Amino acid sequence: MTSRPDSTTAEAPPVRLTSLAHGGGCGCKLAPAVLQELLAGQPAATPFRQLLVGTETGDDAAVWQLDDDRCVIATTDFFMPVVDDPRDFGRIAATNAISDVYAMGGQPIFALAILGMPLGKLPAETVREILAGGAATCAEAGIPVAGGHSIDAPEPIYGLAVIGTCRPSELRRNSGARPGDALILTKALGVGIYSAAFKKEALSADGYAELIASTTQLNRIGAELGREEAVHAVTDVTGFGLLGHGLEMARGAGVTLAIRDGAPALFAQAEALAQDGFVTGASHRNWASYGAEVTLPPGQPEWRRHLLTDPQTSGGLLVACAPDRADALLARIAAAGYPAARRIGSVESGPSRVRIYTEAE
Repeated sequence: MTSRPDSTTAEAPPVRLTSLAHGGGCGCKLAPAVLQELLAGQPAATPFRQLLVGTETGDDAAVWQLDDDRCVIATTDFFMPVVDDPRDFGRIAATNAISDVYAMGGQPIFALAILGMPLGKLPAETVREILAGGAATCAEAGIPVAGGHSIDAPEPIYGLAVIGTCRPSELRRNSGARPGDALILTKALGVGIYSAAFKKEALSADGYAELIASTTQLNRIGAELGREEAVHAVTDVTGFGLLGHGLEMARGAGVTLAIRDGAPALFAQAEALAQDGFVTGASHRNWASYGAEVTLPPGQPEWRRHLLTDPQTSGGLLVACAPDRADALLARIAAAGYPAARRIGSVESGPSRVRIYTEAE
């Protein structure tokens, strides 16, 4: 007679965090077109003269000026798991949320946790590890998790509300780009492609290590860039992909962003995985939302376009700076621990668009 495992002693297989969510990371963001539709007709915040940055330009955080010497930066960001390791998930989500403060040229000072967990589907230890991962990243940034809020949710959600500060002169918006500026991107692209491969168990151990190293690297260089007069605009590249966040910069400044095809650094396996079809649904939604405002090189294959619309969870900073200072700033960024930083294009006079060009142009 065939024996059966003792149901009272056999361990249940661990639950994959990503299996409990319909999406993951910044790929969960509403498509740009949907977000614009939802925000249409919302009351403007212009009566408040102390509000330096609100919703008008799609910037990374809100900014309130306290006095001549101090601004408060406030942001919130949360999402569903992009990986299965709970501590890694917490670290990634916290790094991504803190990035919004750095992208404004600010320094974070404290955070509040945002937690939604499906009760009964995850053990308490898993949730504790998510929180511990977020707290570890906050400690790395030199800030406390000073409180938060939690709810019972159908899918696991974690993130932070982050408060930071800066001087008014150090504030960097996404709308300050000027014609002639050089464009620098501080991290490699490919997070969404890697996460799609991970969900289908097609990402190698080396690929996973590369994914974690990038998505848990704080964008603290942004606070230094805010003190550079040659830096005119900064934004972080997240769920809308390089094209989407580049387009926000173009719209804010009323300019064209010209990006050289192949100039941004890529994760080592990103091209091969994209060619094999490992792309997210968010990549398709992104292109459907803003493709009409992007000019691509003739005959560009679809997989190359997906590298540019790929949603980046905890991606790098897109920087517009004076061209005569670009090489020195690029060297400084690389020396600060961002070896994938690249000069990727320039800002041109023209309509609010993104133009992808090739070496031959």
